[in-house]
Parts: sequence; structure tokens; C-alpha cells
Amino acid sequence: MGRFNEVLRALNNLKLLAAIGRSGGDLASIADLVDSFIDSPQMADCIRRFRATPGGAELMDQRYPPLQPDIARLSQLPSGSLGERYARLITSLGYDPEFFRPRPTDSEAQWLTQRIATTHDIHHVVCGFGTERQGENGVLAVTAAQIGFPAYVLLTSAGQLASFRFQIERFEAISDAVCHGQAIARQAACLAAARWEEGWEKPVSQWRSELGIRDPADAKAYGLAAQLP
Repeated sequence: MGRFNEVLRALNNLKLLAAIGRSGGDLASIADLVDSFIDSPQMADCIRRFRATPGGAELMDQRYPPLQPDIARLSQLPSGSLGERYARLITSLGYDPEFFRPRPTDSEAQWLTQRIATTHDIHHVVCGFGTERQGENGVLAVTAAQIGFPAYVLLTSAGQLASFRFQIERFEAISDAVCHGQAIARQAACLAAARWEEGWEKPVSQWRSELGIRDPADAKAYGLAAQLP
């Protein structure tokens, strides 16, 4: 029965990947893909890896609240601070600050899924990846490599494969961004275990220093500098 369920999950994932590809990254389809792994063996292993990171088990056991940003307040923080840069990114993208899909956080899998989903755009800021296709693959690669978050592993793999097969002109840039994200993952502390809400006022440069991000992607072709100069 377990193997049959995994076959069904794989078929459903293929359908979701196709929907994401057709839509150019529809957030609802991505959220569906993320949710499809909540009760999977892959998510169980992701939880194991997260709990093994410094501070991960403590965050999970206390069910540290998923991010609920006050964009108006954050935008008033000093220029260059994490809060100000994050608020500027959300505003520039035209996102509703409460666009995150609401999920229960009772189980470890539900909590970790929601925590990663709600803090994803902070990773763009601290790692310096833009939000276009290449930058998105790069930032997803960080969490995929650090803790094996299932949907991000699948998305980065599928992104490279799809460009190699159907859009070869994009393959080099996407591969470069993914390799950059994997390099950051090896250098840095686990981003999923960071307590961002306790340091909104800190400069992004200080966060990078504390986390061990020595080569952010800002100035790359897939970097964030073009969006947030």
C-alpha cells in the first residue's frame, strides 16, 4: 500500500509540475506541490535533517510562530536593514503581505512546511537571489541542499531538466544559479532555522556575516540588485 501511495503521489506531482510550468510559477500550484509532500517519507527525512541543525529542534518543539510580517512597520526600519529590504521586496513584487496559504501547524511536518513557505522571500534578501526564474531556482537550491525540503528538491531538479530539454538557451543561467545556491548552502548556517523576527533591524550585511553567507548573489545576472538597487 505504501508503494502504491508513492506512485499516486509521483503522478500527482507530475501534474502539479506541469501546471506550474504552464502558469509560469503560479503560487497556488506551488503551494499544492509543497502540501503534497506533508505526509511523505521525503518530508520525514527533511524533518530529521532540520532537527539535526543547530537550533532546529528547539524551534520545532516550541512551534515557533510562522512569519506574520507587518510590512508598514518594517518599511520604516533603517535603510539596508533586513526588515526594510524585505518590505521593499514584497512591495516591489506587489504581493499582499498575507498572501501565504494558511496551514495548521500541529504536526512537525505542517509547522516546518509553513515556516519555510512564509520565510522564503527573506531568503531572497539574505542570499541576494532575484525573483525571476533563474534566481528563484538559486534560492530554492539553498533549502533543498541544506535540509532536503521535498518540493524544493523537485522544483530545482525539474527546472534544470526542463530547460535542458526544452529551452537550452536558459540552461546555463539556471544551472549557474542552482550551483550558486548549493555553494551558499554548504557555507552557511541553516536558513530555515534562523529567527528572522528577532533581528529585523539588523543590516542584511550583518545577517550574512553571522550566517556565513560569504558570496551572495546580488550582483549576478540572476541577482536581486536589479530589483532592489
